[in-house]
Amino acid sequence: MNLRPATLSDASSLAALSIEVWVGTYLRRGVNGFFADFVLSDLTPTKFETLLADPNEHFVVSQNIDGIDGYVRLTSGRAHPDGVGSDTEVTTLYVQPRHHGVGIGAGLLHRALTICDERGVGQPWLMVNAENDRAIAFYRRHGFVETGQTHFRINDQGYLNCVMSYGIR
Repeated sequence: MNLRPATLSDASSLAALSIEVWVGTYLRRGVNGFFADFVLSDLTPTKFETLLADPNEHFVVSQNIDGIDGYVRLTSGRAHPDGVGSDTEVTTLYVQPRHHGVGIGAGLLHRALTICDERGVGQPWLMVNAENDRAIAFYRRHGFVETGQTHFRINDQGYLNCVMSYGIR
């Protein structure tokens, strides 16, 4: 597994991978205009270029011989929804579905937690869709515990998410 920091030249690959994972994970019963509009306006190369240039954002990608097959994104300066953790969120951890089960997600998460440790960040946190049992189980196996709930918002719609924190005993 080759993990490396993302660069501006990765923006279009990050956008394409994000669309693939987001649509495959959350649109189980078909694609409608509401979700298509969100994905096509929010997961764009231009938005990733902006994120990659932001000093509060840190991306690590998993690079195989043909391209990126996963990435993790850390965001600092983001308040914990419940006020119990750090200001650093594991904002995104996406791995192409065909590469699940080979350790890429675990490797990316471990690298993100190592970065947090090196920066003196205790108790990074994340949000995960409350219906995504596979992801919740993955994070639990890696030391995260549920500390609350929040909603992921798309326009006026809210989707229940579990807030999970690392390093809480």
